[in-house]
Formats: sequence, C-alpha cells, structure tokens
Amino acid sequence: MTTQFPAVQTTTAPAVLVVDDDEAIREMLVAVLSRDGLSVTTAADGVEAVAAFAAQRHAVVLMDVRMPRMTGLQALAEMRKLDRSASVILMTAFAEVGSAVQAIKDGAFDYVIKPFDIAEILLQVGRALQMRRMRDDIATLHRELSSSYHTDRILTASPRMGELLQTIAKVAKSNATVLVTGESGTGKELVAAAIHYNSPRNAGPFVKVNCAAVPEGLLESEFFGHEKGAFTGAQARRRGRFEQAEHGTLFLDEIGDISPSLQVKLLRVLQEREFERVGGTELVRTDVRVIVATNRNLEEMVRQGLFRQDLYFRLNVVTLRTVPLRERPEDVRLLASHFLQRFAAENQIDVSGIDEQAMERLLAYRWPGNIRELSNAMERAVVMSTGAMIVVEDLPEQIAGRADDGDTVAGDSAAGIEASASVAGGGALREQVSRFEARVVAEALARNDGNRMKTALELGISRRSLLYKLQEYGIS
Repeated sequence: MTTQFPAVQTTTAPAVLVVDDDEAIREMLVAVLSRDGLSVTTAADGVEAVAAFAAQRHAVVLMDVRMPRMTGLQALAEMRKLDRSASVILMTAFAEVGSAVQAIKDGAFDYVIKPFDIAEILLQVGRALQMRRMRDDIATLHRELSSSYHTDRILTASPRMGELLQTIAKVAKSNATVLVTGESGTGKELVAAAIHYNSPRNAGPFVKVNCAAVPEGLLESEFFGHEKGAFTGAQARRRGRFEQAEHGTLFLDEIGDISPSLQVKLLRVLQEREFERVGGTELVRTDVRVIVATNRNLEEMVRQGLFRQDLYFRLNVVTLRTVPLRERPEDVRLLASHFLQRFAAENQIDVSGIDEQAMERLLAYRWPGNIRELSNAMERAVVMSTGAMIVVEDLPEQIAGRADDGDTVAGDSAAGIEASASVAGGGALREQVSRFEARVVAEALARNDGNRMKTALELGISRRSLLYKLQEYGIS
C-alpha cells in the first residue's frame, strides 16, 4: 500500500517520488529528503509509481529497479511517455548495473548502487534539480527571445514594411527555403530571425554563418564539419553548422560570396538533405530549414557565370526584399527616438529628445548604411551630447552637413588642448563647451597615465562614451 509523507507543506518545494517495495527504505529516504526541504511522495511498486507520477509529474523520481507487478525499467518507459523532462534516478543492485546503464541510454538521469550512501543520494537529487532549473531557465529565455522577434514588435510605421511583415508571418509557417535580398544594414538577419522564431521550428536552434567572414579554405568545414585528421590541425571530429542547426534554421548570410565548388555541395544538401563531413565517408542526414541572404544581384551573377543557376532556383523558392531606410522616411523619426532612448539608458546619459533642426537633418539624409548607420549615428550623438536635447552639432558631419571648420580641438596632449581652449573670444557657446570638455577629458587621461577605464570611472561615464570623446577630440 502506498504511504504518503507530506513532509513539506509548500507548493514551491520541488516534488520527489520515492519508489521501492522496501518500506524501510521508503521511510528513510522520506526523512532525509524532507530535511532538505523537498516534498516527498512514495510508491511501493511500478504501477503505483506511474499512477502517482501521472497525477503530479514529480521533478525527480528515485526508483528501485527490481519490484513486483512492474519493474523500475518498465515504469521508466511509462513515465517517459507522460513527461520526458522528469529526472529518474534508478536504485539497483550491483548485479543489475548493466540494465541501469542501458536505462540511462533510454532516458534515465543516473543510477546509484545499493546499499547506497545518503550523501550520494542527496548529491544525485541535487544535481537532477539543478539540471531541471537550468532547463527551465533556458526555456524561459527561449520564450522571451521568441517573443522579441514577433513581427508585431518590429518597429515600423511604413506601409511597405507592413506588407513585408505580413509576408514574413505567412512564410514562417512553411518549411520553404527563403532568399532575403536587400542592401547592407536593412535588417536581413532580423528578417531571418523573425521567420525562425515564428515558425514551428522555433524550439530548435537558429544558427548563423556569415559566408564573407569565413576564409574560403575553411568554409566547407564550417558548413559540414570535419573528421579527425581531415587536414592539418583537425585533431578531433567537429560538427558543422548544418549539424548544429538540426531541427532548427540555418541562416547563411552573404551567400553570393561562396565558391563554385561549395555551391555544388550546398545544392546537394538542399536536394538530398544529406552530406559528408570533410575527410569522411559517412552520410549525415539533416533536418534543417535554410534561409540565405545577400546584398548582391544573384540573377546578374548567374548571367555572368559566377553563381550556379540550379542553386539559384533552389534558393529562390520564396524571395523577401528588405526596404532601404531612404524609402521609408516615416521610420527615421521612429527609429531615431528608439535608438536615443536605448543608448541614453545604456550610457546613463540624460537626453530627452531630438530637436527639430537635428531631426530635419536626419530626415534629409540618404542613409546609405541604412538602419545600422542610423543606430551608430544616434549612439554617437547621445555620447557626444552636452544638453538635454540632441542638436545638429551632435550628429556626424556627413549627416549634419557641416565641414571641418578647424574649431574641433585636436592634439596629442592635454597641454595642446588647453592652449586651444584659452584662445580669446572662444566662438559660439557649444564650441566653448566642447573645448572645455576636451581639456577636462585630456587632463583626466593624463592623471590616470593613459588608463582609459580609470579615466571613464573618474569622469563618471562609460568606457564607450570615453572612446567616442577621445576620437572626437583627437586625443591619444
């Protein structure tokens, strides 16, 4: 008969199920585990254990292998059908260790050999609970990450972007290969991430490869992995990005930069869903959705013989084209305010907004670097600001539309800057403030013997803000 010991009266205590046909062992484990703040339930055999687990879904199960009516191994299989996340620790005699090892392969967390030490039991239960907390934390982070890529959270006021987001939502539900085209800085990676995290594959990994950033000779190994000894320095087998992205999404950025030989191998993977590691002969099956991106004209590359036509057709199942920032001016104001708030918070700088003249310059600029350039410009403006509002003078020169008139303080030492700052007349208020700020920064850097971290701490600004100011004033 099952005996229940409500040792801990709390709904937050981790639940442990103790299963053994020996009543003395059950009572001993209840006493020990209860002292550690755990909520303990017991069962006398596998049948009772499965029923108890079905009702409560315990975090950890301590279960004997040899029991009447249903063995521990049979009960493990039934519990795995109900909940694969439970940590089952088997208690076994030495002669049954082989069965316990097989049970671990079948999903058991671990095993202990009877007669066991109490400290070992507590250690194993503690490890199991720690692993469960880690899994729960990862699942929580994954849900938060997934929600951050919901299309309704992408900032835009542009009708064209609205159409793109609607298309992303439709495409995400499928398993089709997607080609994302558009200029640099327009958010092609963000589009790929939105597709993944809104797809049925969102529980799997989202793996990214920048094809242009990996040396040509290493790109095949990066894609497909390699076997030990495949080339000099290959000291162990390495899983490639296709294996790492199993049951998830692989995002290949700058796909137009891969060599013709690698294009052939990529085509085979997309067609056959299998590949071989570099230096290997074993076929590796893959279940991966592929999204590729490029800022190059693949059709023109096909005409020039630089890109395989059959691979282009295979990649071009669904094409999404990102919208450059100059074609969505309504988003400049929205995104500039967003970046201002973000960088002001990161750098602990009190900046409340952008004055209208500065905003006019932002709206008039063509943004060849698109959103990435706008982000960089606003970060610079925030750290260079000296007032509560971003003004034209805070913006980069190419956006503000001013030439270098010689008023910017430059020099390699505090002495040179101080000399410039002491010139009579001083110029406009902002110019005088800038010269004074440059002198203060240079003097602080000199006092700290050039240590930038100490200088930033003394001035009460972030290290990144200090680096911007050193660059702005030409201080080395």
